[in-house]
Amino acid sequence: MQIVTLDSVESTNKYCEALDLAQVEDFTCYWALAQTAGIGQRGNYWEAAPGMNLTFSLILHPTFLPADRQFRLTQALSLAVVDFLSPFTFHFSPCIKWPNDIYVDGKKICGTLVSTRLQGNSIASAICGIGLNVNQTEFPDWVSNPTSLALLTGQEYGLKPLLQRLLACIKKRYMELQSGQDFEPEYLEHLMNLGVPIHYIYIGGNLTASITGIDPYGHLLLTAEDGRRLCCGMKEISLLV
Repeated sequence: MQIVTLDSVESTNKYCEALDLAQVEDFTCYWALAQTAGIGQRGNYWEAAPGMNLTFSLILHPTFLPADRQFRLTQALSLAVVDFLSPFTFHFSPCIKWPNDIYVDGKKICGTLVSTRLQGNSIASAICGIGLNVNQTEFPDWVSNPTSLALLTGQEYGLKPLLQRLLACIKKRYMELQSGQDFEPEYLEHLMNLGVPIHYIYIGGNLTASITGIDPYGHLLLTAEDGRRLCCGMKEISLLV
């Protein structure tokens, strides 16, 4: 495991996209002390105060994973973050907001973003970007429901030791992924709003539905109030705010 420290980059994922990943050793971590234009899901900006949070990208070579099962890697990363956060004393357990954001007490503490490069029917390499709020206690108004370890525990933390602990959790889950472990039961156990009627925007209209599961490709499975069963990709559905 190698950690490459970067003083400041636009985005660790963008930095890694410019590399020849075939020449990068498996499980190399590029950690930015500051990001000027971090990327979140759906192309959103990831806000992180310089020197206060963990913003990094991890290079993996999961050649054992079929291209159409990329979501299993997302599950492994999400569960690794839950593993990392679970020993901290919170009023509520960390949970996963589909597909890969981590929430505590209804507020977002971590996001992950996976981009892959394929070789035939397998994944040749993966850039796994992670942003974890650690010591930041003030956020811009436009950031929706943020929280951090400092806000949750009232303590400040050294970033390097936390990074090493989080990478160890990821390593464990990655090895389980490599051995073929099924993450679905654990993922559903920690899935936010499972079985709870929630208001969504779906294909331009309002929808009230309950999450019933996740299909093998990472699509959200829901049952609507009228009994319809739906299978939705990330760009097809969003929470009604």
